[in-house]
Amino acid sequence: MAAETWSSEPIRGRRVRPGTLLRAASDAIPPPGLVLLAIMSVQLGAGLAKNLFAYLPPSAVVFLRIAAGALILGLVARPRLRGLTRRDLGVGVAFGATLGLMNLTFYEALARMPIGIAVAIEFLGPLGVAIAASRRRLDLLWVALAGTGVLLLAPGGEGTVTWAGIGFALLAGVCWAGYILLSAATGSRFPGASGVAFAMLVALIIVAPVGVATGGANLLSPEILLLGLGVGLLSSVIPYTIELEALRRMPKNVFGILMSLEPAAAALVGLVILGEVLNVREWAAIACVVAASLGSTRTSRA
Repeated sequence: MAAETWSSEPIRGRRVRPGTLLRAASDAIPPPGLVLLAIMSVQLGAGLAKNLFAYLPPSAVVFLRIAAGALILGLVARPRLRGLTRRDLGVGVAFGATLGLMNLTFYEALARMPIGIAVAIEFLGPLGVAIAASRRRLDLLWVALAGTGVLLLAPGGEGTVTWAGIGFALLAGVCWAGYILLSAATGSRFPGASGVAFAMLVALIIVAPVGVATGGANLLSPEILLLGLGVGLLSSVIPYTIELEALRRMPKNVFGILMSLEPAAAALVGLVILGEVLNVREWAAIACVVAASLGSTRTSRA
């Protein structure tokens, strides 16, 4: 029964493929709901990863996340190199290197500050890409709001932020900006999802030496491997699939507006799952970044 590719129960007199059932289930959820599910999946994955820091250093957790994502996406997309030029492969390699470095720097930031703050600072990367592509006077307001958020997060007083954490988060934001630009270039050169799968394999090759060296024998623990698989699913495979379905059914600018809520969602996950209580100044900083991202996306030209 489990090996059958067709469902055994007819629906309205017809047999239905399991994939059709999954598509029907996703169609039953409004597109904004899909985006919010993707956001929560990413942040829950980050929360699970941060819990793993008690057993593994951040670089080893990144290795597990990328290994899980590369394995699953590789099996699903099966990237093929036939017909690709050296320039195409170069773009894919650059995309993968950026992806690996983005994860490494973000997890190092995550180890040094609450998840909501790390995501808020990292979010300056895509915000910068959006503003640079617009070049309007109104964007100065969003720049000022984002800058105010960063100033509010400066270490001091009773805050939980360190300069090292800010540095890693800013580097992750720069990598995220590069990820956005390179993902578009890779998508135009690689068919379907094969570009992402190829980039994940490249990222795995890059992070494997440091991840294995720092993780050591702990990486062989079945419990650790299972948790690493969960991080890969929640942080990469599930949200990527959901976001593609959401983009199929909604305008990109609306998608961008909803994605602007990601720092707030990260702070909420940090509070509920990790017990990370932020002070008023830190919540205000996150609000500034969210407002800047919302404003930039809302007022952008098509």
